[in-house]
Amino acid sequence: MSNLSRRKLITGGLTAAAGAAGLAVAARLANRYGLIPPDSGSLYGAGATLTYASQRLLTRHSMAREFPRSFISKNPFPNGDPPRDAGFRRLEAGGFADWRLSVEGMVARPASFSLADLKSYPQRSQITHLACEEGWSFIAEWTGVALSHVLDVAGILPQAKYVVYFSVQRDWWDSVDMADALHPQTLLTYGMNGADLPVGHGGPLRVRVPRQLGYKSIKHVSRLLVTDSLKEYWPESSYSWYAGI
Repeated sequence: MSNLSRRKLITGGLTAAAGAAGLAVAARLANRYGLIPPDSGSLYGAGATLTYASQRLLTRHSMAREFPRSFISKNPFPNGDPPRDAGFRRLEAGGFADWRLSVEGMVARPASFSLADLKSYPQRSQITHLACEEGWSFIAEWTGVALSHVLDVAGILPQAKYVVYFSVQRDWWDSVDMADALHPQTLLTYGMNGADLPVGHGGPLRVRVPRQLGYKSIKHVSRLLVTDSLKEYWPESSYSWYAGI
């Protein structure tokens, strides 16, 4: 049986189970194929499981829409205030020359990267839509290095399942599975619309996950943790872990 036929069969089974016997049955079917999201035990876990499993089967290798330059929004909404602490201001005053991104956890070569290091790697740009769960959105050109490239440099171990990314802002982090972490459109961005990434939009470094809602694109990222469990790294947000669009 081809991969496409297998996906259709499993997805059809999930849909039928959800309609005929309830979401719990669909969750058991998803579990059989290892398609259970980390928040499957929540109040809405069965629905989250159905959403995650269906999208992973159908859109694992799909690409977010990319737009021509004429679609770039004139006044992109920054949403929220940048860090106000003295340490961040010192880094900003120095042009973020001392900013570091650490990569640790289930990697063969834990490392610390400067912005100059990241900019020395193959550069990618994309004009994609950032959609917020609160209703606002904008289109911008994002420039950076593929997250997959940085993970390849660090050498992710075979048992790794997730990448957790942390902001310098207190208690602000999120995570993605390896399907999104290694997706070619998932970037560590340091540029926006042809200039350095503004602090208001997450500068000096922001994760961009264009296949998920905006809250997955964390600002001011300074640490990546590669892991096989999210038990200790669950964000305080009430939103679903998987925010595919």
